[in-house]
Amino acid sequence: MENAVRNTIVNGIDLTALSDVAAAIQADPEQGRVGFCVKTRWTGRTRSESLVEAYEMAGKRIDRRFKIVADEPEELLGTNSAPNPQELLMSALNACMTVGYVAQAAVRGIELDMLVIETSGQLDLRGFLGLNDAVPPGYRQLDYTVRLAGNGSVEQFRDIHEAVMKTSPNFFNLAQPICMNGRIEVIDVDSKASVS
Repeated sequence: MENAVRNTIVNGIDLTALSDVAAAIQADPEQGRVGFCVKTRWTGRTRSESLVEAYEMAGKRIDRRFKIVADEPEELLGTNSAPNPQELLMSALNACMTVGYVAQAAVRGIELDMLVIETSGQLDLRGFLGLNDAVPPGYRQLDYTVRLAGNGSVEQFRDIHEAVMKTSPNFFNLAQPICMNGRIEVIDVDSKASVS
């Protein structure tokens, strides 16, 4: 992002505050370390509730509280009470890229009139159901379209698009493999003791 310090707010982004954050992280990279955690509990059938309680920034815990509900459509044995995990995955991608487009436009002094991101993908349930080992359980590709309007030129918007693809955490996360470090704890519900 540009280092220009301006005393303005563009697209709701305080450019002075953004510049201050970037300068603090440039001076001390530990200030830029953030950690997130979500705890998900099954609530019956295909429904789950995820709880966000806090995140860490620069080694400090910052409390916050949000609940995210997921379910499956009735045709996939759910109760259709909330978006399903695939829709939440796409929503997380779109939301992350939205922040990028807004901020990248703001630091260039471009005011947005509209920003819409539409993402889609197709799964083959044979992979999820274990019916065919040759069929992956997830996506091989996601297709997305970004629709932008504002006082920038086509070339500026293309530059912003390239910058978002280069810097968006969730674009990065979905565009390449991530090392998933999982472990299991089996709980004896009678004694509440865990067996790893």
